[in-house]
Amino acid sequence: MNDDTKANPPAGTQDRTGDFFGARPAVDASAARSISDISTSRPPGADAAVVLADGEVFWGQGAGAPGMSVGEVCFNTALTGYQETLTDPSYAGQLITFTFPHIGNVGTNPEDLETKTPAARGCILRESITEPANWRSAKHLNDWLKSMWLTAVTGIDTRRLTRRIRDGGAPIGALVFNPGGIPDIEAAQKEAAAWPGLEGMDLAKDVTCAETYSWNQTEWALDGGFGKLTDPKFHVVAVDFGAKHNILRCLASSGCKVTVVPATASAKDVLSHEPDGVFLSNGPGDPAATGKYAVPMLKGVMEAGIPIFGICLGHQILALALGASTHKMHMGHRGANQPVKDLKTGKVEITSQNHGFVVDADTLPAGVTATHVSLFDGSLEGLSVDGKPIFSVQYHPEASPGPQDSHYLFDRFVGLMESST
Repeated sequence: MNDDTKANPPAGTQDRTGDFFGARPAVDASAARSISDISTSRPPGADAAVVLADGEVFWGQGAGAPGMSVGEVCFNTALTGYQETLTDPSYAGQLITFTFPHIGNVGTNPEDLETKTPAARGCILRESITEPANWRSAKHLNDWLKSMWLTAVTGIDTRRLTRRIRDGGAPIGALVFNPGGIPDIEAAQKEAAAWPGLEGMDLAKDVTCAETYSWNQTEWALDGGFGKLTDPKFHVVAVDFGAKHNILRCLASSGCKVTVVPATASAKDVLSHEPDGVFLSNGPGDPAATGKYAVPMLKGVMEAGIPIFGICLGHQILALALGASTHKMHMGHRGANQPVKDLKTGKVEITSQNHGFVVDADTLPAGVTATHVSLFDGSLEGLSVDGKPIFSVQYHPEASPGPQDSHYLFDRFVGLMESST
């Protein structure tokens, strides 16, 4: 906060620029209304809303950047890591509903970023943004949202909205925030109804790097922050479909010099760097759309016989290259508490996930083995190619946020490179 007046305003007041401090007027956010009832349903103090494409309206109060944003409405069940979540490129095209009510309690800082520019289109919160109380906090979440041009709607009954997503699937919606005024609900509904949805969208091109670059930053430590790899054992080319920074840090912490190439790189481009292994990153959008150029690249790389490790979208692209198919899920898996079973060992890992598409397990060809399954719905969570150093998982072993039960997969990748040299 810049001054004592803003830090301690009279109870019940609100700054209509979007900053809310102290108590806020109660908004009956649990009430969803149709467009025809807008004139009579807007609660006092409501200057923002979540508007679904079918006309359902959830009134609330705005935070972050004023305006309107459209995307697929999803929900995330993680209790921590909202900044990493908002900057995860896999959330491109999505409006994130946080089911945990206390968002903002650790503020924001320049280290907990998974990419420089958020790809998510906005967020939906139950409570007012919580005042930060953490030694690493450098900026209030509301100020950070403004600086990133992200719109938020607070005061929403996120339980009701989550049930709506659970029962009816992930809808298209719009966030609209008009500080001190009345949001244009009709315009928001029209924008949402006109948005085509994520099926058929190649969003990897929107979030990938513009050119090839090197990465040597290692994972964060309490006593020294981020480190730097000085003596790499292996060279990995990471295909950036929307790579989170912590994935690259995990590779570097495992002793790998990392060369990051754009999603549109050809097999010739990838192999020209003479890698010991190839990593296929996470990313947003429909894998079938991205696969139109990524699958030919990957088939060429597989012919070289070097180890390959894919996660999230990279897992789906690998499955497509092997001859399997993918489809859009009803509501997806998003959160840091997703149980996955290793079919070989019988062990259960609690994982971090964010995906709305999945590989059809029934379409895996001969010679490709399912290695992991979700204990929530039985969907495929991992595969390997028989007799070859190629494997992938649907979830995020790098976490950030989330548990590190699956961190061993980076060691497995390194082990394959050791065996191949």
